[in-house]
Amino acid sequence: MGMLSEFRQFAMRGNVVDLAVGVIIGGAFGKIVSSFVSDVLMPPIGVLLGGTDFTSLKIILKDKVMEADKVISQAVTINYGNFIQATIDFLIIAFSIFMMIKLMNSMNKKEVPAPAPPAPVEPSNEEKLLTEIRDLLRRK
Repeated sequence: MGMLSEFRQFAMRGNVVDLAVGVIIGGAFGKIVSSFVSDVLMPPIGVLLGGTDFTSLKIILKDKVMEADKVISQAVTINYGNFIQATIDFLIIAFSIFMMIKLMNSMNKKEVPAPAPPAPVEPSNEEKLLTEIRDLLRRK
């Protein structure tokens, strides 16, 4: 029973819960950015490059082997188009996170108030007594 209660304490710490929320939001954010890159950004870039679909770019190392209509062994390929797609996804996600953190940091910055000028030093008892004597001598 001790190990179960320790695990519960560990799992309910603020940092672990925050991390779990961050992972869930990050996963959803990653899907959004991946969709943006593959469905919105890459098609126009492919058209500009002559109608190229990056995900279909590959180097065929070995063709598939077929016998009649049956595939005996699949083709062996290096899918560098998928790599290009994943790299662009990563760069956009990293830049988006950088901008989000930069925005959050700028919102969290609190202006440090200028230090208040030091209060004038109160005269000592001797100075007060000398001031009274001076004022009395002026009156005479």
